[in-house]
Amino acid sequence: MIRKAKAAWRGTGRDGDGDITTDSGVLAETPYSFKTRFENAKGTNPEELIAAAHAGCFTMALAFALQAAGYTPTSLDTEAAVSLDPDGAGFKISKSALTLTADVPGLDDATFRELAAGAEKTCPVSKVLNAEITLDARLV
Repeated sequence: MIRKAKAAWRGTGRDGDGDITTDSGVLAETPYSFKTRFENAKGTNPEELIAAAHAGCFTMALAFALQAAGYTPTSLDTEAAVSLDPDGAGFKISKSALTLTADVPGLDDATFRELAAGAEKTCPVSKVLNAEITLDARLV
């Protein structure tokens, strides 16, 4: 399986701008720029997309783990907060902090934490990140 996305850029790093398009069409010439990455301008940025990918990947991995263990979640809500920090002359993604709130009928807290920790380790996006990954999981 291969998934694709394309990025186009026009101009310099600080003053230029670009757009990102995915083959699925979910992102179609979605703007990104210095201002969307380092300020709060409207548009996206690579770190936001990585956060979305990590939250989605982990949550789906947990859903599969719960299913295999015989549980059906009512809801799994995950936020991923990706940190971009200075690194010498550039920057690096240093951390992805996952925060999960789950409603899973009949599941005890110890089993929940074990399944959530396993899902974090087996999620393909977790495996590709060269960053600290934390998980704050809460069963409601």
